[in-house]
Amino acid sequence: MNTVLSRANSLFAFSLSVMAALTFGCFVTTAFKDRGVPVDIHVSKVMLKNVDDFTGPRERSDLGFLTFDLSADLQPIFDWNVKQLFLYLSAEYTTKSNSLNQVVLWDKIVLRGENTKLNLRDMKSKYFFFDDGNGLRSNKNITLSLSWNVVPNAGVLPLVGGSGQVSLPFPDAYETTKSY
Repeated sequence: MNTVLSRANSLFAFSLSVMAALTFGCFVTTAFKDRGVPVDIHVSKVMLKNVDDFTGPRERSDLGFLTFDLSADLQPIFDWNVKQLFLYLSAEYTTKSNSLNQVVLWDKIVLRGENTKLNLRDMKSKYFFFDDGNGLRSNKNITLSLSWNVVPNAGVLPLVGGSGQVSLPFPDAYETTKSY
């Protein structure tokens, strides 16, 4: 009574429904897992320069340079539903003109099967640490923290913060040397 196309359509629709249910089951098994791990951040060198800002009016802006050590064991985060991690080190601070400033200084992608133990020494910022004015000089509360996005095979993309952060002061004077 039914044609071959009608039977193929029914089989295809049933297969998609089963795969959707299995994918939802995959998501539910790891949806409520705690993905936080302890992180150790140590800053060994802080330098501050006042440079020309070519993005706006002809003003000078603060440019910070950091050298840091970072260690963390990311193995507990990985399970069968984690494809990769996108790690990033960010700095948060307040200035007179902005109540919250966030700057990403460094990032890394860790794929499943790669070394999940981070033990980085004397790392420099991957991206420029610019402030839109002079808010870095004499700022006593700049907080560095490591966060990551968990990229799953199925499910939501959670943003997780590490359980270690460090607050550091920036110098009161600008460096005049040409090299970092």
